[in-house]
Amino acid sequence: MAPSSAPTVDVAWLAEHLDDEGLVLVDATTHLSMPAQGPYTVESGRSTFDAAHIPGAHFADLLTDFADPDAPAPWTVPSSERFAASAGALGIGQGARVVVYDQSSGFWATRLWWQLRLEGFDDVEVLDGGLNAWKAAGHPVTDAPSPAPTARTFKAHRRPELLRSTEEVRAAMGDPGTVLVNVLDPKTYSGEKKSYARAGHIPGSINLPVSEVTDPATGTLKPVAELRTLFAAKGLLDPGVTPVTYCGGGIAATGVAHALALAGREDVAVYDGSMTAWTADESLPLVTGDEPE
Repeated sequence: MAPSSAPTVDVAWLAEHLDDEGLVLVDATTHLSMPAQGPYTVESGRSTFDAAHIPGAHFADLLTDFADPDAPAPWTVPSSERFAASAGALGIGQGARVVVYDQSSGFWATRLWWQLRLEGFDDVEVLDGGLNAWKAAGHPVTDAPSPAPTARTFKAHRRPELLRSTEEVRAAMGDPGTVLVNVLDPKTYSGEKKSYARAGHIPGSINLPVSEVTDPATGTLKPVAELRTLFAAKGLLDPGVTPVTYCGGGIAATGVAHALALAGREDVAVYDGSMTAWTADESLPLVTGDEPE
């Protein structure tokens, strides 16, 4: 099987290659409940995976196996050693080609896509449109357990340039070589809606809602030409700047990072703690309104 050359595959490709040797299909579903006001709640997608998944898929629990158990926020990036053990147990390693999907927005899949790239693994793609697109195309799902994966040795090689901490984001405020990209909805960005400890956005950050990278009718990504037009208008294709995406907890931010990779930018960093971490520290500034400021 040839190495992957793009960060996405469509359902037609997956249906044709589902039984390929070396293909590792992973369901990364997690459930997030976001009320109109107040904190979000999260739940593992294990039960929905058990009820219906693409034949042969394995489940990746982003809340446990692929997260730091000692971090104050859920799904925080774990140590490379913990990640490598969890990835290897799923059969991810040298010789594997990984396709990740989820059963909702697609951004849980892009989260695992980004984490694999963070740890130096590039042969990974996201199923465009996820399980919904798979079913819409008439392909089957099952509740039958998949055969146990053949464990591989995953050798992690952390790429720190793809990750940002709170301290690094604070230091980058005002840096003309960094563009902070808030991917939340406009009302949350402006501070009109309070979804975290405090309302507003990080000073200097622009707003590019993650919803703008997908087709609302299908949940699949917009064509590459449209994505490039969108990103160019925001200055994100300028080779002289590095985009750093953030959201509420580091999930939707990976959706825009993934779409930017499809448009040719594979150097996008993600602020893992995002608004959950930033707003928890009252010493860190926030601004309200519709402009970066």
